[in-house]
Amino acid sequence: MNYLFGVIGGQQTGPQPTGAETVQRLCDRVASSTLLEDRRDAVRALKSLSKKYRSEVGTKAMDHLIHILQTDSSDTEILGYALDTLYNIVCNDEEEEQEENQQKQEDDIGVQFTDKFIQEPENITLLLTLLEEFDFHVRWPGVKLLTALLKNQCAQVQGIILVSPMGVSRLMDLLADSREVIRNDGLLLLQQLTKGNAAIQKIVAFENAFERLLDIITEEGSSDGGIVVEDCLLLLLNLLKNNSSNQNFFKEGSYIQRMKPWFEVGDDNSGWSAQKVTNLHLMLQLVRVMVSPVNSPGATASCQKAMFQCGLLQQLCTILMATGVPADILTETINTVSEVIRGSEVNQDYFASVNAPSNPPRPAIVVLLMSMVNERQPFVLRCAVLYCFQCFLYKNHKGQGEIVATLLPSTIDANSISAGQLLCGGLFSADSLSNWCAAVALAHALQDNLTQKEQLLRVQLATSLGKPPVSLLQQCTNILSQGDKLSRRGSRVQTKVGLLMLLCTWICNCPIAVMHFLHNQDNVPFLTGQISENLGEDERLVQGLCALLLGICIYYNDNSLENYTKEKLKQLIEKRIGKENFVEKLGFITKHELYSRAAQKPQPAFSTPEHMMFDHEFTKLVKELEGVITKAVLKSSEEEKKEEEVKKTLEQHDSIVTQYKELIREQDSQINELKEQMSSLTTQNEKLQNTITQQLSQIQQHKDQYNVLKLKLGKDNQQTGNNAEGTHVNGLQSEMLSQLREQIEELRRQNQLLQTQLTEKDNEITSLKAEGIPSGEGSTSNNTEMLKEMELLKAQLQSQTAEISQLQTERQELLKRSETMAAVQATGEDSGYLEKIAELESRLSTQNAETQKLKGEVKSLSESKESMEKDLASATSTVAILQAEKDKLQQDVQESKKEQDDLLMLLADQDQKILSLKQRLKDLGETIEDEDDLDSKDQFDDDDDEEDEDEGEEDEDE
Repeated sequence: MNYLFGVIGGQQTGPQPTGAETVQRLCDRVASSTLLEDRRDAVRALKSLSKKYRSEVGTKAMDHLIHILQTDSSDTEILGYALDTLYNIVCNDEEEEQEENQQKQEDDIGVQFTDKFIQEPENITLLLTLLEEFDFHVRWPGVKLLTALLKNQCAQVQGIILVSPMGVSRLMDLLADSREVIRNDGLLLLQQLTKGNAAIQKIVAFENAFERLLDIITEEGSSDGGIVVEDCLLLLLNLLKNNSSNQNFFKEGSYIQRMKPWFEVGDDNSGWSAQKVTNLHLMLQLVRVMVSPVNSPGATASCQKAMFQCGLLQQLCTILMATGVPADILTETINTVSEVIRGSEVNQDYFASVNAPSNPPRPAIVVLLMSMVNERQPFVLRCAVLYCFQCFLYKNHKGQGEIVATLLPSTIDANSISAGQLLCGGLFSADSLSNWCAAVALAHALQDNLTQKEQLLRVQLATSLGKPPVSLLQQCTNILSQGDKLSRRGSRVQTKVGLLMLLCTWICNCPIAVMHFLHNQDNVPFLTGQISENLGEDERLVQGLCALLLGICIYYNDNSLENYTKEKLKQLIEKRIGKENFVEKLGFITKHELYSRAAQKPQPAFSTPEHMMFDHEFTKLVKELEGVITKAVLKSSEEEKKEEEVKKTLEQHDSIVTQYKELIREQDSQINELKEQMSSLTTQNEKLQNTITQQLSQIQQHKDQYNVLKLKLGKDNQQTGNNAEGTHVNGLQSEMLSQLREQIEELRRQNQLLQTQLTEKDNEITSLKAEGIPSGEGSTSNNTEMLKEMELLKAQLQSQTAEISQLQTERQELLKRSETMAAVQATGEDSGYLEKIAELESRLSTQNAETQKLKGEVKSLSESKESMEKDLASATSTVAILQAEKDKLQQDVQESKKEQDDLLMLLADQDQKILSLKQRLKDLGETIEDEDDLDSKDQFDDDDDEEDEDEGEEDEDE
């Protein structure tokens, strides 16, 4: 014990031991002491030395400390000392000011000791077990140690915790700890644990993390809360960002609705604390994560719908129009509203209806655009407004039409400022950034909307007094060509790029706009001059955009202007620029560094205004047009003619295929109707069968009643009228037998007729099956089932008819007996029997009427079956005709391909002969024109042909 006191701070005589020696002696004491109290004192001493002699303690004492955790788990005090010591070893103390090299060395030491600790995965499992200890002196240092291990080696520790039984669940219990220190450090631990690991993120989310974190945020005061709210929001961002499963779970759990109270701000928004700004910033980021454009469209749309329905969008718009909101919160709110309304028609319509609290009220869009074209506003705020305007017009044809309508002469209101007026003002202002933003915003109003591109051609601008108005298209091209004026602006390249992007978007896929652009005689010479010049590095981007604009004029040219047809523009490029040079200049766009940045995500994110060169949607347009423009410029006139012929042929084929598709649709509809009829007939058949079953049961009851009557009448009349009755019955039996024979013969004839008809139908159905018509298989099987049901129905009717005949026979016998009894017994004692017989006769007549009705329904079923078979036959013939025409078309295509191959072979042979003749001419010293010059000509002159023939004859003579 005296030794330990000396180590801790007591005075000793003699030479003082070094730090390494002291650590070694303490380690020996920990390993060799049998008393728990001695080991505890030794571990306490190691803890006090662990910060000053970090390397020595970590190297020599780590194994002993881990052994203490394993063996002395019953003593919470020694466990706390051991955990604190391990934390001091692996943790890099960031609070102390250190030099950069020394800090890096300390970090390396912490990583090395972390690697040593996690070499045995059981150590992490042991640490997770110790976290279940409720004692503060064990749980808190354990949380801090595990957090430090995750900071140093995140991926490895995450893997060990993921495979540990109930590892993540034990850590989630820290959020329920009543001690705020442990709960808050548990939040930091879970932040490190969930970084970049989707599997752990899912487990944490399904451990009810969302519910617990939102409860903590509410308890701490939401946006007015402290650092704990910030930690909870950071953990929520880790769980939701780039994790579609957790995002769906968050939405399905109705947690979006619980976010609305976060954004409730009062009228007085002055004096926001830094923590509140940070919290609200993270809350807005959390909303953006749920509706980010990188998420799947379906998930984004469902979250946007939920945010509108719960009033979250309305709350964000309130912050947007509020006064006194800090600039960075206002900027992030604009970005958040942008992504909440992006591509959602309902949300976009609501945003269009929002008005700013001004007098008179102005639309929120107009107020935001005023900020965008104001050069005194912060750069990030102007970028956010531009992004908001782009998201408002994204897939919103209605909104695009409303913006363009504010520029048309018929809708301009001189008393109010409209969005179109602000965009035109920014487009022609002296600020280059305003030029670029207005040009990009106006381009988004035309994106994928041919109607608005044509409408914008009607816009006229008043340039100065006494001069006629010019079109907006003309004014844009005038500004491009007036380089001397642009040179006095802040960035002439940025203005040019913005105007060129607007023009490319405007005339793309709009032949009328192309014609208007080419109608100005100065535009094409300006473009060719810009492309052909050798300019500096900054102007190369302008050259590429000019090449793109000229290529669009070629690709979407309808040859309505004689001087600027496709062929003449290509000849102009070949003479003044060169095809290869043109393609090279066109490639400058996609090779630019700023192009790659803009293509990554829709939001314009630029560090400085000078880097604002490309728009995300424009990069998509360039990617789509670069290849087709290159092919259009490099193709010869002959190739174009061939392609046009092929296009015409394909269009004809497409029209034929379309007709066939329409026919097939009609046939499908007919088949569906027939199937519906079959289903209705089937239901009718089932009803008839049920009716027959009921009638059979009634007939059986009648038979039973007849049998009872027969027995009674037989007993009564057995003694009195046997002789007379026998004679009378014998006289009537012959007549009834003859009638029954006639009825039987008639039924046999009907049966044979039905059998022949059924045989014919079966043969027809068998032939249709043999032809293999796909669309009729279902109808054929249904017809076969229908025939079987009809046969069963007929058999039942036949049996019913026989039973009715038998009943009639019995009735006649009863009548005879009743007449005999009436003659013998005139007193009227058997009048009750006669009444029963009359009742039975009325029932029999009813049964006969129902039987006739069933026969009529069977007949109608047969007729409907015949009509269905006729429709099936007509459908079969139509399909056969279509198949024959398709085979013929395929044969024609094969023949045309074969002819093209033969022509290519002939052309190859001809080229070979021409090359050999040219070589001979060169050997003879004759001058020959280059192939490029020969290809640039449209036709060979007849005189040149004659000279070539003469030269060929001279060569042969020589």
